[in-house]
Amino acid sequence: MIAGRPRGLYRAATAASVLSAPSLIVLGVLAGWGLLPVLVAVISFAVLWVSIVLIVGRSVADLAVVRDSVESFGPDGSAKLAARQAARELAPLAREIWLAVARLARLWRERIRVAEEKLAAAEAVIAAVPDPLMLLDERRRIVRANAQAAAFIGVAPEPRDLAAAFRNPAVLAAADAVLRGERARVIDFSLTVPVERQLRARFARIDHPSLDGAVAVLGLHDITELKRAEQMRADFIANASHELRTPLATLIGFIETLRGPARGDAEAHERFLAIMHGQASRMARLVEDLMSLSRIELNEHVMPKDRVALSPLLRQIAETLELRAAERDMRIQLAVPPDLPDVLGDRDELAQVFQNLIDNAIKYGRAGSEITLRAAIGLRPIRESGGSENAMVSVAVYDRGEGIPREHLPRLTERFYRVDTARSREMGGTGLGLAIVKHILNHHRGFLEVESTPGVGSIFTIFLRAHPDQFAGGAVDRPGFASGDGVMASTASTDPHPKP
Repeated sequence: MIAGRPRGLYRAATAASVLSAPSLIVLGVLAGWGLLPVLVAVISFAVLWVSIVLIVGRSVADLAVVRDSVESFGPDGSAKLAARQAARELAPLAREIWLAVARLARLWRERIRVAEEKLAAAEAVIAAVPDPLMLLDERRRIVRANAQAAAFIGVAPEPRDLAAAFRNPAVLAAADAVLRGERARVIDFSLTVPVERQLRARFARIDHPSLDGAVAVLGLHDITELKRAEQMRADFIANASHELRTPLATLIGFIETLRGPARGDAEAHERFLAIMHGQASRMARLVEDLMSLSRIELNEHVMPKDRVALSPLLRQIAETLELRAAERDMRIQLAVPPDLPDVLGDRDELAQVFQNLIDNAIKYGRAGSEITLRAAIGLRPIRESGGSENAMVSVAVYDRGEGIPREHLPRLTERFYRVDTARSREMGGTGLGLAIVKHILNHHRGFLEVESTPGVGSIFTIFLRAHPDQFAGGAVDRPGFASGDGVMASTASTDPHPKP
């Protein structure tokens, strides 16, 4: 309800009392000096007070009603009808004042509504931007970030210094340059944790600082795929030209021989064609491995989220390679616990990992020996989770071969690196198998450990993340290796997240 006229009259009387106060003082002084009878002074003050109430009372009461009416307006204009009804009883001057104030209030309500809609739209746009977006104040602090930025740099109380999120000197220098007045700056930089990524940072100055003090905006764009595509093209040309030169020269030489001196030699034809077929097959395998490596690297920074059951996958790979192992009188033995949890990953890529490792064990193991696949579960510190223990699944491939000298272990996963180049090429190896394994494990945020003793054999162990829905971390021992095989721990790790 709006305050009515009695309240306005009360305020008018109060105003009259204030206005007549000087007259009361003068009359009191005159009466005190005996210059004016007390009764006359009292009557004079009463007449004066009533006159003031009659003169200004209506205006003061109407203005009080106007004020109460305006105050009764809600943010959405509620109580407007009651205020209009009260305004009809006002004097013409007060009514005009009321109408002017009401129009002003309506105008400001509309402006506030438009501003709120624009703010909501801006917030929705910032939230919908697919790339990380951050707002910086004059002190280089992050005062606001969208959900993508929070996921990228981690959730933390704001504001916080940009240096707490990015320790790259070039990024901080670009931010300082824009905060000093430069309009915009673009810089490319790389992050190595948890996996190597190439990023493009765009800094831009904001003309009008926002309420939270933001004066610059930082946008991040992941250009890893673009950079890797460029690098892959360069690597492919370099690697292909290097690795294809020998088989191509062999093919050209035999073709020239068959067209020349051996044109009519049927026996030479058969022998040379067999060699040419082997060289052509080697080139085909090389190209296939290079293309496979390129596809893996292209998406290496995005971790797969599918659920993969390892037990049936290992059994299928072992059965597939059983005939090839039998050609060397070798046997593949599976040692998989029945409660082996599923892992996060891509089934086709993991199948390629196990196939490469088992195939290497067949190639380089001693004829008539046994190849063992042993799976286990355990815990492993992961760098990006702050060093906390994470459930991991390990699969170890044991071979009984000649072993690998210690000095070669750190370089096993390099492209085209071979311990014995002649033997590797003789067996059809491309020098890319373990490089493919490494990049697939990087893609899965897993890692590879190699243990080998010359003359005894090697153990290639991969670690994969257990699927969170099936395995919860607890008091689980880290996967170990059986000592009964006589394998010494001479380890090289290609862990993308090494132990601290």
